Amino acid sequence: MQTIESDLNIKGKKFAIILSRFNEFIGVQLLKGALDCFQKQGIHDDDITLIKVPGAFEIPLAAKKLAESGIYSAIICLGAVIRGGTPHFEYVAGTATTGIQKVSLQYGIPVIFGLLTTDNIEQAIERASTTKMNKGWDAAMTAIEMGNLMDKI
Repeated sequence: MQTIESDLNIKGKKFAIILSRFNEFIGVQLLKGALDCFQKQGIHDDDITLIKVPGAFEIPLAAKKLAESGIYSAIICLGAVIRGGTPHFEYVAGTATTGIQKVSLQYGIPVIFGLLTTDNIEQAIERASTTKMNKGWDAAMTAIEMGNLMDKI
């Protein structure tokens, strides 16, 4: 049996991060986590492109344009959609989620889902904490691993 696994080799890898400006106080914390992970893994700033979009709804289109470029080993999508009193949450969270997945499957590139979809602000703050479990960090580590895995398959 042959097993194919990823590793943390970053040589020659470039990454893109798409950051939603909506709920920016959460998104900035996720970005800090992702950049901290990249720094600790030895990825240089020159190998990272940051794209800022107005909200989560706009993330899939930006991801598609980045994927079309063929430059990046992986694309990370960061932001926060926090449930409110209207159905807006379901529309935005669902559309962004589906769009991100479609880009990944269409272009065969890891498009990492780092979009928080929480019931309240407290949950978002907890998941974006730079001292506990920062989901931006998790997304960056997943991007490194999946970028390598796609090279090996």
